[in-house]
Amino acid sequence: METYSLLREFADSWMLLLLTLVFVGVVIWAWRPGSRPIHEDAAKSIFRNELKPAGGGAPAPARSDREA
Repeated sequence: METYSLLREFADSWMLLLLTLVFVGVVIWAWRPGSRPIHEDAAKSIFRNELKPAGGGAPAPARSDREA
């Protein structure tokens, strides 16, 4: 049996089964009950610094009219 036919047969059978199981595992992992706080935090993270910008960085240098 040549290499191409062997790999093609493997991809058509066992790899399809493996990738289907990986997909089902990822879906179950994402929908598990313990992941709710993580998903809520990710959903609200875009609004976290809406009223007050996040600090911690160095202040921006002052810009003079001569630089423009």
